[in-house]
Amino acid sequence: QVQVEESGGGLVQAGESLTLSCGISSSINSFNAAGWYRQPLGKERELVATISAGGRTNYLDSVKGRFTISRGDTKHTVYLQMNSLKPDDTAVYYCTGGNFQGNTYYPNVGWGHGTQVTVSS
Repeated sequence: QVQVEESGGGLVQAGESLTLSCGISSSINSFNAAGWYRQPLGKERELVATISAGGRTNYLDSVKGRFTISRGDTKHTVYLQMNSLKPDDTAVYYCTGGNFQGNTYYPNVGWGHGTQVTVSS
């Protein structure tokens, strides 16, 4: 059973935009927050953006002002709007559902196939 499915990646030129979409299985309700991670080839996975149950958002410093995380009508749909893309944004992007404990986000559903974003210079 697919728990998380990401889509929307592709090959773009620097400066262009992409919107990533994520669907989390409606049968899963053990989360109230969501987050997007990315993993460049040969590098560790990093947390890019989170959105809390109350709608508070947080971003990796390098994407602040360029990326926007949002939810659809339910918590099971999550988006990542990416503007002014740079070659350093090239990575596989993964969506997760999770919860905050204090200021720390803990994913508890995710690690689907991800969606590849490639930004050419």
